[in-house]
Amino acid sequence: MIQRHHRFLMDVRLDDGRQVTAHSGNTGGMLGCSAPGMRVWLSDSRNSRRKYRLSLELVQPAPGQWVGVNTLLPNRLVREALEAGKIPAFSHYDTIRPEVRFGDESSRVDFLLQGAGYPNCYLEVKNVTYCQQGRALFPDAVTARGTRHLRELMRMREQGHCAALIFCVQHSEAYSFSPAALIDPVYTTQLQKAMDAGVQVQAWKAAISPEAVNLSHQLPVLFSQ
Repeated sequence: MIQRHHRFLMDVRLDDGRQVTAHSGNTGGMLGCSAPGMRVWLSDSRNSRRKYRLSLELVQPAPGQWVGVNTLLPNRLVREALEAGKIPAFSHYDTIRPEVRFGDESSRVDFLLQGAGYPNCYLEVKNVTYCQQGRALFPDAVTARGTRHLRELMRMREQGHCAALIFCVQHSEAYSFSPAALIDPVYTTQLQKAMDAGVQVQAWKAAISPEAVNLSHQLPVLFSQ
């Protein structure tokens, strides 16, 4: 990696010495995974109509460490796990509807889960790439949008629905999860209020390698940092 610029772009030097610009869908702070000199893995869309056909997928902050920075991947990983019944809290739902309007008319929930005899479950998924001393942290930049989503999940609970949030941790060195209170104390406070209101909050770690990324196991959610 040479440098990140314009939030969506990364200049990268390939193994053959060529310099290319790759697209990055991760618009967050990317703390700890965007420093010059880090090794990265790209995917090639092979779409000649795209201005930037290469996309940033993985970052290696240090030898043996992996961070998944593709923000589209967590929803796919969570959906695959839901369909396979690998997330016990939601294994009784047999219908998964993506991108359903809820709360504010401008908002869409990542998944609406439905099952006969059970309340609708509104499920949000967040990608987590920031990690300090084995603790995955979210967010890595102030997120008014994330705070709004928490309020909307709370409103779903007030209406008698199930509401849930899954943090998909794409960092190989993470062994627990916490809200990043030093980065966004408002989000941290709202997350605690959401949990107190009955919003289910879980963190799941992804197993990452250049060959595959799969949802692996649940991590503890801790509030003390």
